[in-house]
Amino acid sequence: MSNGFDRRSFLTRSAITASGLVVGGAAVDVAGAGLAGAVQTNGAGRNGISSKKPKRGGHLIVGVTSEQQGFNPSTGRFDTSGFMYARAVFDPLLMITAKGAVAPYLAESVTPNSDYTKWTITLRPNVAFHDGTPCDGAALLQNVVAQVTSPLTGIALRPLIDSYAQSGPLSVTITMKNPWVTFPFTLAEQQISFVTAPSMLNAPNGGTDNPVGTGPFVFKEWIPNDHFTATANPTYWRPGLPYLGSVTFKPIPDEQARAQALQSGTIDMLHSVDPSAIKSFRGNRQWSYTNNVGTMVGSPALNMVMLNVAKAPFDDANARKVLAMGTSGAAYAKIIDQGVNTPSTGIYEKDSPYYTNVPYPKYDPAKAKKAAAAYKKQKGAALSFTLNVLATPQGIRQGEYYQQVMKNIGVAVTLKTMQQNVLINDALFGTYQATAWSQFGGMSPDLNYVWFSTETLNKTGISVNLARNDDPQIEQAFLTGMASTDRNTQVQAFAKVNQRLAVDLPYIWLDRTSWALVSKPNVQNWNNPKTPSGGAALGQEQGIWWLTQAWLS
Repeated sequence: MSNGFDRRSFLTRSAITASGLVVGGAAVDVAGAGLAGAVQTNGAGRNGISSKKPKRGGHLIVGVTSEQQGFNPSTGRFDTSGFMYARAVFDPLLMITAKGAVAPYLAESVTPNSDYTKWTITLRPNVAFHDGTPCDGAALLQNVVAQVTSPLTGIALRPLIDSYAQSGPLSVTITMKNPWVTFPFTLAEQQISFVTAPSMLNAPNGGTDNPVGTGPFVFKEWIPNDHFTATANPTYWRPGLPYLGSVTFKPIPDEQARAQALQSGTIDMLHSVDPSAIKSFRGNRQWSYTNNVGTMVGSPALNMVMLNVAKAPFDDANARKVLAMGTSGAAYAKIIDQGVNTPSTGIYEKDSPYYTNVPYPKYDPAKAKKAAAAYKKQKGAALSFTLNVLATPQGIRQGEYYQQVMKNIGVAVTLKTMQQNVLINDALFGTYQATAWSQFGGMSPDLNYVWFSTETLNKTGISVNLARNDDPQIEQAFLTGMASTDRNTQVQAFAKVNQRLAVDLPYIWLDRTSWALVSKPNVQNWNNPKTPSGGAALGQEQGIWWLTQAWLS
């Protein structure tokens, strides 16, 4: 059920030790880091990596999963596609390396005080925005102010950030309300990591339809629901980059239509979570291909049914338990996701250091049916609810499958189809009972703080805690893990988050998501990004990749 926020929207997650800071060109390692990014490829020459001399110029057309509502990082509802648009025209402060570490990007350094309650971000010198104005401490402060005061991102940031001030010509110091050892991952993985020009922020609509950044490409035009085009930045601060002359993103929500567009030559590259596409392109050397199936650093995004626990019927724990007992993640993975994805019962996979056995209800349709009957006797009416799903063939298929699963245990489900931006807005405003959803992957657990926190919970209006689950034990576990430099303390604290979710049941877990990147063979080196210092960067992070170093042969 690949709809919902990209887990990078708004905030962070991580679990690093006392070395958890970025100084100069050094990189911060995630505890337990190993191979990150693509796990399966179509082999040498078809894996998105090239050692040949790059050619300059050419126009790349990329098919993406969805359209965006705008491009201001403090007001936009970025999903996976949104991060692709953003990486074209903006630069993040930090980036993730191939081994899951954090390394400097637009920021030259990010350093904490002794107790991790203050972090100073210092930008690289002599970097200019596309409009020619300097990317300096004053511009960075204006971005921070916009993010913290935003009605959207501010909901996530205000519980954590106490104050902020420009502390040098190129620097801003942020003071936290609590120690936050893992803050650098926010500046690498979340939409608030992107720095925009003051001229954009000062525009009447926050420049959301005319993005101005420091990135490798300069915005040219946006025709909503058709295409977004940007041209090479001739004065990009990374010498020699980019190689492409221009890039166009075309939103094609239907997974099968996007695959067909690549096969017909309408687009040059795509990302996909569709199991049929993964199985079709994987192993076919007509295409360059990678995916993140299998073991990876951090945790993958998960497919689920998200429940609104602030609204009937799922304000009743018994109703939530009926669904949990009556849903088989294994069956969903086999039937809907064709065996590509592994089933899940929580936010961590079994090879995660944070994984423990959790008290999530075991699949038992007979017990679920009895529990549904007991609910009907108690309430005087059978359990029923409306499930929001994407208005795509795959989304409707997923919804109809779940509708039948629930019917088998005596629960009636009405499907409501909609576009992805509407589905996200319904989740934000709480105008839903249950929704198909995909979220919660990342390099480290505390990136999920804002989604589960009691501090980001609003029972009415916008709530970043989308399920509206109110659990003080989850809140305390996150704060403990985020503040500690002791590895064992971090592991125990973040493991408890998963344990409590298995008790509260705001999410009915299905399986993990797997992302594939596919291109024509002439699209070169898209899986081989480098940090500004020349180190290997993460090639693919759950459907998002870098086009800065890509080129066309």
